[in-house]
Amino acid sequence: MTEYELFAIELAREAARVSLPYFRGAYEQMDKGGAGGFDPVTQADREAEAAIRRLIAGRYPDHGVIGEEYGEDRPDAEQVWILDPIDGTRAFIAGLPLWTNLIALRSEGRPAVGVIGQPCLDEVFLGGPSGARLLKGGHETPLAVRECAHLNEAVIATTDPDLFTGAELGAWTQVRAAARLARLGCDAYAYAMVAAGRIDLVAESALKVWDWSALVPVIEAAGGHVSNWRGGAPDGTGQILAVGDARLKDQALVAFRRAAL
Repeated sequence: MTEYELFAIELAREAARVSLPYFRGAYEQMDKGGAGGFDPVTQADREAEAAIRRLIAGRYPDHGVIGEEYGEDRPDAEQVWILDPIDGTRAFIAGLPLWTNLIALRSEGRPAVGVIGQPCLDEVFLGGPSGARLLKGGHETPLAVRECAHLNEAVIATTDPDLFTGAELGAWTQVRAAARLARLGCDAYAYAMVAAGRIDLVAESALKVWDWSALVPVIEAAGGHVSNWRGGAPDGTGQILAVGDARLKDQALVAFRRAAL
């Protein structure tokens, strides 16, 4: 592994060390949404990001950081760490073990290293220059997407269809009607399952840069593809399409392009 891949794993372990003891326990909880709707943040979110930032500052003080809870620090640096300390805070609050710690390193303007950590299962999904792998129980297993040539054979996922706008919901409904099986409520863990060859397609919208940056290297290193709903690189639109088999991308974009921003 490269130096930065090893450090990303170290950050994931630190995020798990801080966040896991709060799961199904007692912690402070706040609502950032205000009149815009429920947008929870917990003590675990904030403490995990603070711990990650301390490690980055100690090891690479010239690197930038963008995090969901504490904002931007040198976002124009050559190397920028992008952090979502707990992706799936609603699942965390509900006691559901599908939340993850997301950590990415952006280099030359795009995600180069990514980690999707699931502390409850002791899983770290890593993607980067050395490939894609699952670290679990002291063992490493290579990750690879699976073949799926046709949408009617695909297992697909999104976190919550209610998060889509009217046009987006119409696109999702069309794709879901064509797919073999759809699963909901998995948050970023669904992207890990694309890399692991268990899910074939994930579509979401309204994502922030910390929601999608970590998943890009993991899926791409496993042989998959991540794009926006126009078929280009992920961007500020927040509309993300991830597929294991490239043949699904064009099939799905027939619907998603009509709702693309």
